Amino acid sequence: MNVAIIGGGAAGFFSAITAKETHPEAKVVIFEKSGRLLSKVKISGGGRCNVTNACNDVSDLIKAYPRGGNSLKKLFHSFDNKDAMQWFETRGVPLVVQEDQCVFPAAQDSQMIINCFLNEAKKLGVQIETYSGVREIEKCDNRWELHFLSEARPTQQFDKVIVTTGGSPREEGLDWLKKIGHKIVAPVPSLFSVNMADNKITRLTGLVVDDVWTSVAGSKFKTDGPLLITHWGMSGPAILKLSSLSARHLRDCGYQFTLQVNWLAVKDLQWVTSRLQEIAENHPKKMMANYRPFSIPERLWIFLLEKIGVPGDKKWGETGKKIINKLVEVLTNDSYPVSGKATHKEEFVTCGGVSLKSVDMKTMQSKAAKNLYFAGEVLDIDAITGGFNFQSAWTTGFVAGQLR
Repeated sequence: MNVAIIGGGAAGFFSAITAKETHPEAKVVIFEKSGRLLSKVKISGGGRCNVTNACNDVSDLIKAYPRGGNSLKKLFHSFDNKDAMQWFETRGVPLVVQEDQCVFPAAQDSQMIINCFLNEAKKLGVQIETYSGVREIEKCDNRWELHFLSEARPTQQFDKVIVTTGGSPREEGLDWLKKIGHKIVAPVPSLFSVNMADNKITRLTGLVVDDVWTSVAGSKFKTDGPLLITHWGMSGPAILKLSSLSARHLRDCGYQFTLQVNWLAVKDLQWVTSRLQEIAENHPKKMMANYRPFSIPERLWIFLLEKIGVPGDKKWGETGKKIINKLVEVLTNDSYPVSGKATHKEEFVTCGGVSLKSVDMKTMQSKAAKNLYFAGEVLDIDAITGGFNFQSAWTTGFVAGQLR
């Protein structure tokens, strides 16, 4: 049995290694269009590679997928995050779990994951061909014929093919799969930070607020987590998760929207009001800039006072009902106009791709073409930040690699 893996990324290597372990007699070849293997693994997590998330069970796991979670549910019973952690550790990659449940190599270096894949592939005899972009595939006498981007390169035939080409930024990039009968969901960006052109809050660049609530004004999309203020706008898990949940909505509004921020991550506005009133009563002579409530970072507190027009040298005892109400509003329902999405290194996830309706989600085999399988981000599956996108690559790669 000859098996072609189209794409030398995370899902491609996991599929290839699984295929070779499951079918030792098979010839397995990875075709990568560029000269670099596992390029997203290399830069993931700031070069540390967030391999998965250590959440407790499958029901928690599927909540991280705005698209594809229900379809992954049964697959996770075959290979979940705990299986992924064991897979790496039994192959010589010790892992550590952070407080936020994100899982990284103990060495804090993505090269450990890359080396693991390359070593396993070499040990098992998986062949790797770089600069071997595939232009299209077609059926030829019950086998699959691969046509390469280089017309000088002869076509090759395989018994089975696993497509792991990753996300395509444009729908036309998936035309070769549409041509053979697959429904394509138009790709749009997911997991991106936001631009706030010339907003004064960007003066706080580098500031992290550990726990905030963020939402898209006028929509149902809400999330929580740490927020990072950047020189172009806002980023961090709270923003990246929100962009994932609302990816298509934000595309439809041209990435022009109002971002709402609850800096305290609390719902009880009366409690906030009471706490501020207590400060005014108990510390009337303290200057507002010098006495910060709720452990708000100093730079943010001074910025928020300025935003609502309250001088920092004003005494707490001089605050009346009007100022207290303004403080409650800016602390729990602050808002910022967003002028677009940022395009920085973390923005390499897309939602959309090959529709799950075109795939048998028990085997990852195409419903439109026998002996053709899919794994990874080429599918219409994507997740919030935290290691979940790699987990779907490991899981779909593992199931596709069974070649059932």
